[in-house]
Amino acid sequence: MPSVSDAAPQAAGNAHAPLPDASPALPAPLPTKPQERVQRSLFGEILDWMLVPLLLLWPMSIAITYLVAKSIANQPFDRALEDRTMVLAQQVKEVDGRIATRLSASAREILRADEVDQVHYQILGSRGELADGDRDLPLPPQQARVSTTQVQFRNDVVRGNEVRVAWMHVDLRHDRSGRAVLRDEYLALVQVAETLEKRAHLANEVIKGVILPQFVILPIALALVWLALARGLTPLAEIQRRIRERRPDDLSPIETGQVPEEIAPLVHSFNDMLGRLSQSIEMQKRFIADAAHQMKTPLAGMRTQAELALRESDPVEVRRSLVQLAKSSETAARMVNQLLALARAENASPATKPFHPLELRELARAVVQDWVQTSFAQRIDLGYEQPDHPVTIVGNPVMLREMLSNLIDNALHYTPSGGSVTVRIGIDALERKVILEVEDTGPGIPAAERSRVFERFYRILGSNVDGSGLGLAIVREIVQQHGATVQIHDNPHSQDPRFPGTLIIVLLPLFQRPALTEDIG
Repeated sequence: MPSVSDAAPQAAGNAHAPLPDASPALPAPLPTKPQERVQRSLFGEILDWMLVPLLLLWPMSIAITYLVAKSIANQPFDRALEDRTMVLAQQVKEVDGRIATRLSASAREILRADEVDQVHYQILGSRGELADGDRDLPLPPQQARVSTTQVQFRNDVVRGNEVRVAWMHVDLRHDRSGRAVLRDEYLALVQVAETLEKRAHLANEVIKGVILPQFVILPIALALVWLALARGLTPLAEIQRRIRERRPDDLSPIETGQVPEEIAPLVHSFNDMLGRLSQSIEMQKRFIADAAHQMKTPLAGMRTQAELALRESDPVEVRRSLVQLAKSSETAARMVNQLLALARAENASPATKPFHPLELRELARAVVQDWVQTSFAQRIDLGYEQPDHPVTIVGNPVMLREMLSNLIDNALHYTPSGGSVTVRIGIDALERKVILEVEDTGPGIPAAERSRVFERFYRILGSNVDGSGLGLAIVREIVQQHGATVQIHDNPHSQDPRFPGTLIIVLLPLFQRPALTEDIG
């Protein structure tokens, strides 16, 4: 009886040793150690994104606070300086065409009296002559010398000290009755300046009142941020603890009742992975258990026949035992080959088994030819039908040969002598599908069993045909790898009601070649 390995023979060749090279061999390069990726800390990353901006904004806050404090400190002192200037301007008068002041010595002392700042004042006539005060007090900028009687402010330097200056013009061209007494257009200039010690002192006090509490608040804020992050990441640590405390065989889902909303998608994804892993492990366990159970029968038969052959002295009986031993070994080998084929199909991927366009007619014809001798030995008519035009699909030829070999092997096993098996290829142009059919005249598959015959080791009760129950499982895996579908129907061409036959249809995607476009210049 043929095995699956006959359907897909493996080519083996002898490797020839290369001739020795006369040139000295270069030392092999040392393997480079892959760079290990540095794991990022979620706690540290969040802390950096929170603290770094905070520490960068803190000096900016201090600078802005200092500027605002200086502006606030200038306002009351500017008003006092404005009052002094207005009072001094009221003391300026015209006497016989000259500018004079009515300041007494005590008034001058009061004007200059200040416990902290140095006060300077100046009164200039229309021609720049000094009427009173300090001569070295700078004049206003040229562009600021406008004929205005409003008090103006500027910053300047007197005797190397920064000062705040208030100045204004006094109109002395008319007396109180409105009579013109002076012809000059230039007005009298009154300036009062004071140093900035009091202003700086007030600004520093404001800064101290604002900044010093920040030196206490900032560490507290950092500690609170640290504690908040630690508390916020506690659910992650709790999930980590629960996972570490699990038994190695515990693949139950993680409870999501107390999981924060942000972590819930991660936990759900992890639970989905645990479910798939548990299902995969259960399938592997069932596969191993079923394989061990299925292997018991041929191995036990081989052992029994070997013991009988050893005890028998009659050559006829010894030969009968050896024949049964050969059949049992063939069954075991067929099962092992199908197990290997199923494992290859389940673990196949485009990376390990690349898919590419191939001509299905040639592949199917070659597979059918491999089974011609077996069909002759079983007196079964094995036919092949194909269209006249090429049929191109995208797939892996090794896997497709395995799939078609298992379909033909399954059909030949269940078709009685004198029956027929037909492999047919067609195209559904409307659906853009390639139709691969394997038709037999065997006992058929009941409709209630068709959803289960693709399971591993499943065999229909009462079939009375030797088999492992892996052929259609291999077909299903390869079909899924190729994005195809498989269907089971009764044979519409069967003439014997006792043998309704089986029609297995595999629908493969048709390869569409990209249309070539021409450049019409």
